[in-house]
Amino acid sequence: MNYTVMILGMAAVTVFIKAAIFVLGSRAVFPPLLQQALGFVPVTVLTAIIVPMVLAPHGGGMELSLHNPQLVASLAAIAVCAATRRQLVTIVVALAVFLAWQLGGFA
Repeated sequence: MNYTVMILGMAAVTVFIKAAIFVLGSRAVFPPLLQQALGFVPVTVLTAIIVPMVLAPHGGGMELSLHNPQLVASLAAIAVCAATRRQLVTIVVALAVFLAWQLGGFA
């Protein structure tokens, strides 16, 4: 029962905040510092999701070895992205490296 109330409360707060921003539209003006800070939110959230999955894919300690296909694919993605600056090429190369590493028995 407590979890249900908690989830419903979080949902109500989330809907209220999003609805308020949509209803106010352009009338809601954020200070420049807040606008700049909000620009970093997607990068921060993605980093918080991806880095633990790459460095500790099994949930235990950090796996900093070549037996970690996520780490090898991430390093390949960083290199390709730095060289080409193309998202699709980066994704395709990273997936290819991951699958080759995983299926090739290097993991």
